[in-house]
Amino acid sequence: MNIFITGGNGQVGFELQRQFAPFGNILAPSRQALDLINAHAVDEYLAKHQPALILNAAAYTAVDKAESEPEQAKRLNAELPAQLAAYAAQQGIALVHYSTDYVYLGNGETPWQEDSPTGPLSIYGQTKLEGDEAVTQSGAHHLIFRTSWVYAARGNNFMKTMLRLGHKRETLNIVNDQIGAPTPARLIAQITALAFTPHASRLTPHIPSGVYHLATQGETSWHGLASEIFKQASQRQLALAITPDNTHGITTAQYPTPAQRPLNSRLSLSKIERALGITLPTWQSQLALTLQEHLEHY
Repeated sequence: MNIFITGGNGQVGFELQRQFAPFGNILAPSRQALDLINAHAVDEYLAKHQPALILNAAAYTAVDKAESEPEQAKRLNAELPAQLAAYAAQQGIALVHYSTDYVYLGNGETPWQEDSPTGPLSIYGQTKLEGDEAVTQSGAHHLIFRTSWVYAARGNNFMKTMLRLGHKRETLNIVNDQIGAPTPARLIAQITALAFTPHASRLTPHIPSGVYHLATQGETSWHGLASEIFKQASQRQLALAITPDNTHGITTAQYPTPAQRPLNSRLSLSKIERALGITLPTWQSQLALTLQEHLEHY
């Protein structure tokens, strides 16, 4: 059975390939092999390969750039999920779609529930919400995993940026009033696979269709995350120019960007934990694993 993974070369898509390899034949075409912007090409690919499961990890994630490229963001974040969901509904197969905390209002200090009011602050958030709504309304068996602050041992992400800058600079100013939970792509893929176990041979999730939050336990700011990265790096005797004490917190207002960021990215995790009978790990423990993998392999 074919498992179609979009965005297979991205952080989440790469980890999904690892986790789902025992479940079936993985199809994870590169951008050169399949242009996801081209709806006709996607239709032809689906017709040719007839996947038994679709894992949609593709997205337009350049949050600031999306403000000036709304059509491309809409295609990948809204129209592509709608297209894949329509196919899944027609064929009677499951679709897993990955979303973001950016669909919420981004204010307050209370963790968002899956049914909290939405109110995106950016083109990125708005197009991701449109994708979520299209999948929900498609009639397909679906899981939508909303996550936050994704990073990995490979690819381009905050952890790797901090390590690179930490080698070059003795001080850094980092935003300290945006609060969320750093979530490694590896954990996202592991929990996705758990949703299919022990019925992986049928490629059907054993939890109900719907939206689920998928992140780590705890909360921190970008400044807090950077400090912990440098702390753990120093514990591993990684030679850096910077120390955790030389990271200085600044406000979002002091670091203006084209797209508005949510200040509150906290996500309630109780729904997914109840559904799967698990306890999600802390962000600090997952950072340690991801940092170790990066140092050993990348």
